[in-house]
Amino acid sequence: MADNLSEIETKLSAARTRLILEKPFIGTLVMHLPLVAADASWCKTTATDARAFYYNPQFVGALNLGQIQFVLAHEALHCALGHFARRQHRIKHRWDVACDHAVNLLLTGEGLKPPPGALLNELYRDLTAEEIYPFIHADTSEETLDHHLFDGQAGDDQGLGHDEDIEQAASSQAAKQQEAGAGAGGADLSQDAQGQQPGEAAGEAEQDAAQPKQSEPKEPSAAEKEELAQRWRQRLASAAQQALQAGRLDDSWLRALDDLLQPKLPWRMLLARYMMSVARDDYSFQRQSRREGEALLPSLFSGQADVMVVLDTSGSISDEEMSEFAAEVDALKGQIRARITLHACDANLSPQGPWLYEAWEPLSLPEQLSGGGGTRFTPIFEWVEREQRRPDLLLYFTDAEGEFPAGEPAYPVLWLVKGKAPVPWGQRIQLN
Repeated sequence: MADNLSEIETKLSAARTRLILEKPFIGTLVMHLPLVAADASWCKTTATDARAFYYNPQFVGALNLGQIQFVLAHEALHCALGHFARRQHRIKHRWDVACDHAVNLLLTGEGLKPPPGALLNELYRDLTAEEIYPFIHADTSEETLDHHLFDGQAGDDQGLGHDEDIEQAASSQAAKQQEAGAGAGGADLSQDAQGQQPGEAAGEAEQDAAQPKQSEPKEPSAAEKEELAQRWRQRLASAAQQALQAGRLDDSWLRALDDLLQPKLPWRMLLARYMMSVARDDYSFQRQSRREGEALLPSLFSGQADVMVVLDTSGSISDEEMSEFAAEVDALKGQIRARITLHACDANLSPQGPWLYEAWEPLSLPEQLSGGGGTRFTPIFEWVEREQRRPDLLLYFTDAEGEFPAGEPAYPVLWLVKGKAPVPWGQRIQLN
């Protein structure tokens, strides 16, 4: 068995090396997971607790090198995408199935070859786990490829590796812990992608996995999950940055990672920050009246900000969302004394507009906003140029799927985006 295990460890090491060479973004993430052989009583295939890669030697031994690359990448992506920290109120098994679909479709899109039984519904391609979850039936018979150790409620699981009593399996292996701990030296294959030496990686295996290789590790505590989530966000950002600089990260990955790498501040907070930045309150040292004396004393100077607001009426934004957005802008404009010019636009500007609201006037949406005819963003910028206006800020509420002007204007533009579409220039705020 020892010789066979050594051969399997060699195959795992070779698969990781190929990932680093062929798929450096994925390979970098995989190298953060020490390799730990697991007992078949609780690990039927592979597993992760966001601290190590656990594997059933018999299962891995039956895979070819390409399939081993897939299962290594599968576990690393669960960790890097923060699936262990994103379930929230969702039913665990349905969430696990949704996560497997999301990960497997990303990996097959990279040309990796899955082992038999991997969940791959093409209808879910380019969707996140949160977007896939509602489509998973409550009583689904689909089984995950692996065992998600980072989330408890074993009785709620129905995937591979959960058909036996986990606690009893762990107890039956307690007598083997000393031997398993000695055998954990196999983790020296987990050299860190950022230059760790094998001995250091073995130390990470002891610290992060923190379990003898024959027993089932305990689920991380809430505090440990938060720490792991932060650590994996940093690893993900670092790996993505390196891959981008090397030109090895395509658009499909950028779309998948967009939400994870963008700031998580609420959109209202970000909107307030940008709108407050255009406020014209400042201190003036203009000479006062002679009756006040000859001294130059600072006084508060206030001016009215000119803010242009554009609503995308092509049909992608609901009336309720527009009303909520308008209420937020209305609350902010009073604080910064902003004059609002409101436009509505789909493929063309609404003929009823524009609507003008002074700083003291409440901003309420017109009863009729025409729209539904496609999306173009050029009309509003052409109008601004034609009217020879230069707003302090142009704020566009949209799904960002349409025709953009070729060049960026000379005034600041803030896009409040519903959906995942990118913008070619300006500042982008994600509507969560």
